[in-house]
Amino acid sequence: MVLDQANSGAVVGDTLLDLAGDGPLVSRLERALRDAITSGRLDAGSPLPASRRLAQELGISRWVVTQVYEQLVAEGVLEARVGSGTRVAAGARLGPTGAAATDTLPPLPRVPAYDLRPGIPDLRHVPRDAWSRALRDALAAATADDLAAPAAAGHPAARAAVAAHLRRARMVEAPDTAVVLTRGATDGMDRVVRALRAAGHTHLLVEDPSWPVLREVAARAGVVPVPVAVDEGGVDVDALARAARATGARAALVTPAHQFPVGVPLAGERREALLAWAREVDGLVVEDDYDAEFRYDRRPVAALQRLDPSRVLLLGSTSKTMSPAFGIGWMVVPPAWRATLSAAPGTAPSVVDQLALARLLTSGGYDRHLRAARGRFRRRHDALLAALATRLPDARTSGLAAGLHLVLHLGQAAPDAADVVRAAARLDVGLTDMRRYQVEPAPTSRRLVLGYGNLVDARLDDAVTRLATCATSRRDG
Repeated sequence: MVLDQANSGAVVGDTLLDLAGDGPLVSRLERALRDAITSGRLDAGSPLPASRRLAQELGISRWVVTQVYEQLVAEGVLEARVGSGTRVAAGARLGPTGAAATDTLPPLPRVPAYDLRPGIPDLRHVPRDAWSRALRDALAAATADDLAAPAAAGHPAARAAVAAHLRRARMVEAPDTAVVLTRGATDGMDRVVRALRAAGHTHLLVEDPSWPVLREVAARAGVVPVPVAVDEGGVDVDALARAARATGARAALVTPAHQFPVGVPLAGERREALLAWAREVDGLVVEDDYDAEFRYDRRPVAALQRLDPSRVLLLGSTSKTMSPAFGIGWMVVPPAWRATLSAAPGTAPSVVDQLALARLLTSGGYDRHLRAARGRFRRRHDALLAALATRLPDARTSGLAAGLHLVLHLGQAAPDAADVVRAAARLDVGLTDMRRYQVEPAPTSRRLVLGYGNLVDARLDDAVTRLATCATSRRDG
């Protein structure tokens, strides 16, 4: 699906930015800018055009330009300063091989001081001590056979521990043998779409908006993502069925417990309708259990998988409950797909990490960490709502009291969300435009997806004050 028809390129200073090639426009523009800086055609300090002007010259949406600028600013390749626009950062030029001129490794991307980006857990409260104990105890108890080459589906003890946890916490209906351990939700999705493609599937129905990484994984495997609208009841199942008939799709990727990024649960009647559709077409529903462990006003909604274990494949991981750095996830696989996905090529987590996870789950350490995290996130969620109500009284929020994010609707009098994101970056505030998650980005947007997982509590009021400053004044980037 083509979102923009780009011109062949545009001149920045004396440099031609060529957008020729394959892939999304965001990736092509980012690659063109990186290449210009790497080659020295854009020197340190070189000014870049305002986002609106560059978008016009390239014949693309302004959103694409602002996304690329924000990414390169976050990485320190570009710098944005009030009154001087966006420039190539000092020291940003790379050597001819792509390595830094000093042959030193580049630092990790800088985290904004006021981090309101979604999808990031509280990295200051990773259960380091509990994990260290679990690793030590697991290694002490491991047999020589335990430390042999890992099984493709994971160590039996770890699979059993994950299955027991999911039956208790997510009310999953599955035997231990249904669990396949992965390197995370992205790795699990990669295995699933490759299995779908091998079975003859050519299209995958996806929520719009949704997490783009999993859509991109499907596209790379040769499975075309087909967008389906989301409203206050979750994914529109009637629209999904129509899209399925039009494309022949028999598989769907959904986030029913807490839709990302809209933040709503899939309505009960739509749950039943979605499963009825899957049974009718002999299809598969992939349930991304995104941040479903965190609900603050009631018990989390049970996994959709429980309603039809033969049609729903559940994806989960520790990336939101602990940290993406652990690289541990799981699939709960329906019987018809179990043999294929239990032997599917993939990089399993290390056996030692699998055994440590099993120890953490069976000892109660994981549950204790989750209880503490829920309390911390609930207080932060409530404090963020109160601060927004005080400093942005004309704006409104939406989404469940759940997860690690909410949606902020700025109102018609506010600047476009892209302007707000850009202005906030100059104040060291990390924000995300809703268009980042749309398959077909809207021409204008006044919705931000605010994450509070990694927001420092002591900086919350200041973060909202800075956000309010940007959201109540018109700026051009």
